[in-house]
Amino acid sequence: MTSHNRCTKTLSALAALERQRDLPAGTELRTHLVDAGSSDGTPEAVRRLHPGVRLRVVGTDVFWGAGTRIAAGDSCAEGETPWTHQLWLNDDVELAEDALAVLLGTAEEVGEDAVVVGAVRSRATARTTYSGRRSRGRGLALDVVEPTGRPEPCDTYNGNVVLLPRAVRERVGDVDRVFPHGMGDYDHGFRARRAGVRLYVAPRHVGLCESNPPLTGSREPGIGVRAALRRVTSQRELPPRQWWTYCLRHTWPWAPLLMVSPYLRTVLRAAAAR
Repeated sequence: MTSHNRCTKTLSALAALERQRDLPAGTELRTHLVDAGSSDGTPEAVRRLHPGVRLRVVGTDVFWGAGTRIAAGDSCAEGETPWTHQLWLNDDVELAEDALAVLLGTAEEVGEDAVVVGAVRSRATARTTYSGRRSRGRGLALDVVEPTGRPEPCDTYNGNVVLLPRAVRERVGDVDRVFPHGMGDYDHGFRARRAGVRLYVAPRHVGLCESNPPLTGSREPGIGVRAALRRVTSQRELPPRQWWTYCLRHTWPWAPLLMVSPYLRTVLRAAAAR
């Protein structure tokens, strides 16, 4: 897990993790949390309320991808008990009490060499917010995969709830250091598929997680072209070098066109709103 200035949500995610039930006999859960310099008391609250969590505090320049990579590495550090699975978990996900049982049960059903993705839904609307993704044509569009009551194949995944068997991590690795924040989860899923790993969405939703607000960042109304471009090229959205790497890896031969399209759309949208 990674966290940054979302103390209430982080504590809620940890509490839900500790309430997990119906796990296979002998299951041991260890939590590694990388906090990116929170100033809202998150590290102190975690130490007080969840003393069993392995907490590492890093700088504010560490985003989701880098933090997930650090946490994954910490779980493999010398002296740690050997493990069978890693779970990527966003700190704004509130797991259902049987979420891990569902994920592990699905892993047993589809085979221990497959990735299992947990779909999550909005508390307010009940619609799926994050899940596995299915590609339409060379990775140009990624559709959300809905839970259907059985394991559903997918092509890649949002990184909110992802169960990785040890054998898959050894074959695919962690989130690529090229992607410190966004794109790293999609890239990881596509790389897993290329390595021959099967990906599945669990049969039903495993928790709650709200989607990001739609009119924020570069899409905020009335901010102007220069501000919109500055935001869309920032680490939180689509840094050009990282976006080009992603396009080259996963969207060829359309990479040159896709490389410029989000920045052009941003300019046109911001200019039209003025």
